[in-house]
Amino acid sequence: MEQMEQMEKRMKAAYMDGTFQIIYRDIEKPEPEENEVLVRIEYVGICGSDVHFYENGRIGDFVVDGPFILGHEAAGIVVETGSKVTDLKKGDRVALEPGITCGKCEFCKTGRYNLCPDVKFFATPPYHGVLTEYVAHPSDMCFKLPEKVSTKEGALVEPLAVGLHAAAQGEVELGDSVVILGGGCIGLVTLLACKARGAANVIVVDMLQKRLEYAKKLGANHTVNAKEMNVEKELERLLDGKGADVVIETAGAVKTIQQTPEMAKRGGTIVLVGMAPQDVIAYDFAKIMAKELNIKSVYRYRNLYPVAIAAIADGKIDVGQIATHEFDFNNVKLAFDTVIDNAQDVVKGVIKVS
Repeated sequence: MEQMEQMEKRMKAAYMDGTFQIIYRDIEKPEPEENEVLVRIEYVGICGSDVHFYENGRIGDFVVDGPFILGHEAAGIVVETGSKVTDLKKGDRVALEPGITCGKCEFCKTGRYNLCPDVKFFATPPYHGVLTEYVAHPSDMCFKLPEKVSTKEGALVEPLAVGLHAAAQGEVELGDSVVILGGGCIGLVTLLACKARGAANVIVVDMLQKRLEYAKKLGANHTVNAKEMNVEKELERLLDGKGADVVIETAGAVKTIQQTPEMAKRGGTIVLVGMAPQDVIAYDFAKIMAKELNIKSVYRYRNLYPVAIAAIADGKIDVGQIATHEFDFNNVKLAFDTVIDNAQDVVKGVIKVS
């Protein structure tokens, strides 16, 4: 009996143990504090940032030092609640918003909590991620999923929130023309967000045909294969030589960032979402000034989980189609290696934990 009780207090976690290495450890199951809930994780999405850490051991100043748990896109089932939790109960299915902010700084107090300098964000060193069987998390950062929304879709709420924020930063409106550079997961959820806001002509540019096929499937009006076409000439044709109302860069490539001023309409808006591998990039500011362009940037998202969940539940956004590959929790290394080695075929990988 005592041995069974001890086993119930333990859980399995997948650790990155050096680049391209995954090990499993039996660790202590967390206990929720008074304002937290204990969630049994069901699905975790594989994000580009997870892949960067797995491949390189760092992203900018964030360096993995020792065994580290990846994963920040998660959903699961509440199995225990803290003494002061009243908004959730055992059995509720929830999507976890991965950042815990201070709640006291000027950014938190003005609703821009994604800019909080003291945020503790899953899978951002030194804070571990959620590739574990259980996670304790503040109840106000766990959002209940309606019956129509699965926990698999719940794990995709996080990247969808990024896309919604990108579209909001671009102030995409009914009838707008939008060019999205990059057809990966973030590019595709940005496509979904722009279409939901009423964009009339959304063009997705990428070098991988499989991604472009998915973009068409998800509602892109046109796609441009940068490997096979002259992008500038094709966009000029598709936009009648006027440029796009909004250009959203999600690829995080130096070249695509540099191309944005050329593609935008006079008086248009550029939204920078993708993180480039280098900090300083040559940029055509003469063209930006001549066109009087607006430049916006995206850092995660804010106040969008309820919106994203409602849009999925109502059928306005079909985010489930993005998850093209599913892996078992016992095959985390295979999952990451597949995402890296088969970028042509993998749009979004998810890991089924329980």
